[in-house]
Amino acid sequence: MPDTTFVALGANLPFEGAPARAVLSLAVSALRSAGLNPRALSGIWETAAWPPESGQPDYYNAVVELDRAGLAPQQLYEALGAIERCFGRERRERNAARTLDLDIVAMDGFVGTFEGLELPHPRMHERAFVLAPMAEIAPDWRHPILSRTAAELLADLPVSRYRRVSDLVG
Repeated sequence: MPDTTFVALGANLPFEGAPARAVLSLAVSALRSAGLNPRALSGIWETAAWPPESGQPDYYNAVVELDRAGLAPQQLYEALGAIERCFGRERRERNAARTLDLDIVAMDGFVGTFEGLELPHPRMHERAFVLAPMAEIAPDWRHPILSRTAAELLADLPVSRYRRVSDLVG
């Protein structure tokens, strides 16, 4: 389908009284409000915080397939950043706990670096917290560089702690 984009959602801190898990559903509503219409929603997956010794609470993750409304990669990145800021996201240090993280995983028709944004996401194939929810909604999606499906990439990963905990609504 043209204009298909996959966005990973993650949170491990509450926001305005909503627990981290609920923040993901609020984020889906914010995507809709921004004109980024979801076509498919994975479930919510719980995964261990990274790095393991960080002492952070577990993360809740999901992947949304959406119509990017014709936005170029950098425009979509800026729109997602604005949504993150509405949820109190501050980017101070790498791997810090967060109220909301929105990452572009892949955009149909875009392979390479676009104004500093690398597509597909350069580490998506190493991350169960991206691949498990992505394989749920698009198991046959094929990585444009590695030529492997989301399901195959997930099966190739070493065993890690992740589990589907609920449906994602929004």
